[in-house]
Amino acid sequence: MTTSIASPRRSISRGVSSAVLLAVAACFLLPLAWLLLASLDTKATASLNLPAEFSLANFSAVLTPEQTLWPLWNSFLLSAGCAVITVLAAVLAAYPLSRYQARYNKPFLYGVLFGTGLPITAMMVPVYSMFVRLGQLDSVATVALFMAATSLPMAIWMTKNFMDSVPVSLEEAAWIDGASAMRALRTVVVPLMRPGLAVVFIFVFIQAWGNFFIPFILLLSNHKQPAAVTVFNFFGQYGSVAYGQLAAFSLLYSIPVIVLYILVTKGIGGSFATAGAIKG
Repeated sequence: MTTSIASPRRSISRGVSSAVLLAVAACFLLPLAWLLLASLDTKATASLNLPAEFSLANFSAVLTPEQTLWPLWNSFLLSAGCAVITVLAAVLAAYPLSRYQARYNKPFLYGVLFGTGLPITAMMVPVYSMFVRLGQLDSVATVALFMAATSLPMAIWMTKNFMDSVPVSLEEAAWIDGASAMRALRTVVVPLMRPGLAVVFIFVFIQAWGNFFIPFILLLSNHKQPAAVTVFNFFGQYGSVAYGQLAAFSLLYSIPVIVLYILVTKGIGGSFATAGAIKG
């Protein structure tokens, strides 16, 4: 009797869950479908329509050095520089928090957590003034350094959690063999947490790749602007938008991140290789 009552309830709950999942999937798939169809339509509009004639004219129109290639290269320089600096700094900051028990660990972590909630718009006025005083305005390297500083709080939290999963006994074995703490970190801990560092790298890279506000404020030259800022070129005056070229540019803009994700995940692997490292 109980089984017969529970069975309709399970089917109803599964139906509701499936409907919710389909609705969520539609929210993601419909914009992607518009991107694909609009990029192949020379007369694309803001609505989702099947092109009357499929054409690659939008891609040929945007694939120019000034409009796409240089902005993509600038985005790569900013994002890669930001990600490398952030990962290196996060490893050095997370190591003492993970390995040494001190009174300041918890307050420091709370301070880092507070830093993740600071809105970047609230800091841009003093940051802009500081860049002007230091003469670093319109400098790609300095902007990448500042973007790394804004990404560091969350990266420290993530890196510490990954580092906690590496057994301390492996470092102790290296210490017994005469290795210093920094050498043990470089030769033992970092190689074993490469999948975690890959996750942090991809997280920071994607954040920097899609960052619009910081480069828009701190980079003044058009030839130094990343692709996230040059997307403005497709928005004309009086509300006129080149929807087809915008869709083609958006697809090209997303390809490097997807390729990076595939290369990193396949090259690094998906789990920590600590199993069997210690003999029982």
